[in-house]
Amino acid sequence: MPDYADLAVSHDGFVATVEIQRPPHNFFDRSLITAIADAFDNLDENPDCRAIVLAAQGKSFCAGANFGSGQNNDDSASGDFTEEGFKNTTGILYREAVRLFASKKPIVAAIQGAAIGGGFGLALVADFRVAAPEARFAANFVKLGIHQGFGLSTTLPRLIGQQQANLLLLTGRRISGEQAHKIGLVDVLTDLTTLRAQAQSMAQEIAENAPLAVVSVRATMRAGLAQAVAKATEHELKEQQWLRGTEDATEGIRSVGERRPGNFKGK
Repeated sequence: MPDYADLAVSHDGFVATVEIQRPPHNFFDRSLITAIADAFDNLDENPDCRAIVLAAQGKSFCAGANFGSGQNNDDSASGDFTEEGFKNTTGILYREAVRLFASKKPIVAAIQGAAIGGGFGLALVADFRVAAPEARFAANFVKLGIHQGFGLSTTLPRLIGQQQANLLLLTGRRISGEQAHKIGLVDVLTDLTTLRAQAQSMAQEIAENAPLAVVSVRATMRAGLAQAVAKATEHELKEQQWLRGTEDATEGIRSVGERRPGNFKGK
């Protein structure tokens, strides 16, 4: 297997584990999403891989985008809020994200802690989620003063229904692993000590089956998903672009970083 920055790929039988290695919170930028997409593409072509566990080191699964670093490979946090600037930052990131949804092999996510914002979107790339009670999920975009992204407009209602998705997106509330399990966001709830083993066990149960049939059935069940995410992210990108230039977005990002309610003015 090739080497990936901030990512490790290992194998146990027919199950590959892709582990994000940016602890403690595993914030993402374009380079990390590209690395995960590259790993998935390579595993798709590897007949010795029949299922994937997506996991992360540290306290959080993925606490969202790396706001404010200003790196060229970063997302929209670079501060260029023009249409062209967004296309060259968040737009490219979202194109890489669509590659994740186009992968062929079943994915089980092991979620030990926070999956927030775009990290929540990353968790929904997986077919199944195994989580600990300590896990936290939030589509907190309205608290940041922006529109949701990473395809959540499509993936969240597809998974938990329109009304539950509306509730999470419009309140920006954070829910626990137990609450996520109750609404169908999480498939298996287990303690931290057995989290990876439970995710591995589910992936292994899938990998025991006829691999061509598994890929075929999965393709049927996820038909049109990558295309729907691509369309959703086009709209999300446009909404994020103009909202990121507002005073509310500046205040929202600052207030979330300072762990306080936003003082929004509607400007």
